[in-house]
Amino acid sequence: MIKTGLKLFVELTGNPFASNMLKQISSSKISKPLVRPFSKVYHINESEIEKPLEKYHSLHAFFTRKLKPNLRPIDRTPYTLTSPVDGIVNGIGKVLPNQAFYIKDRLYRLDDIFGDTKRASTYYDGYYYILYLSPSHYHRIHYPIDGKLIQRYALGETSYPVNSLGLRWGDKPFSTNYRIISEIDTDTGKVAFIKVGALNINSIQLTNSSDICVKGEEAGYFSFGSTVLLFIENKHAFQNIVPDNTEIKLGQALGKWTNV
Repeated sequence: MIKTGLKLFVELTGNPFASNMLKQISSSKISKPLVRPFSKVYHINESEIEKPLEKYHSLHAFFTRKLKPNLRPIDRTPYTLTSPVDGIVNGIGKVLPNQAFYIKDRLYRLDDIFGDTKRASTYYDGYYYILYLSPSHYHRIHYPIDGKLIQRYALGETSYPVNSLGLRWGDKPFSTNYRIISEIDTDTGKVAFIKVGALNINSIQLTNSSDICVKGEEAGYFSFGSTVLLFIENKHAFQNIVPDNTEIKLGQALGKWTNV
């Protein structure tokens, strides 16, 4: 029962009025008494967080917490793609032209996610990752690769919770949810770094305005529940090195280019 109530504040609802009300409460000092129960229910490793629990003045402040400096080592091996988040690998695979592929037991078209066939076509025959962040995870987002930001755009107006219920009943949540798509030009081709908001409000906050992307550097954070998608252009051979349905840490290698 306690966990169900706490989830309302970090996943919100499909109703804009209710979501905005919950957002305001979770961002106010009224929610401070929820910080300790949230940490306990979701088994947060308090030794990793930047500040003691009592220093967080709202549930939102705790949910968007930073970690202690240098806690997540970043894999600097050349031609390696690293995880931009702490999360769960929820999907890995090749992207075939005009492919409809499964995300959480539902079919999605790449064109729908990018909102444009021409933009999506860059990643035909490439590789993709789906990384899900549960309420227990660190919700800051970091760049997965070094490169230059060549475009960034937002799509979607409606958003649903990115959990099993939302994916089952939402109107194609990955293609309609508010999302920010960052396209990075790298030495090995283009990488699309897509942040998907889990609510019917914009829950993605960018903290880095530079067009130079540095692997491991913070790019922003999710205010509430969320998912990250990565798409890799098929310019050089790419090899995945992590199993599906496993926990991943920020900075851990996801895969590598093998014929650069």
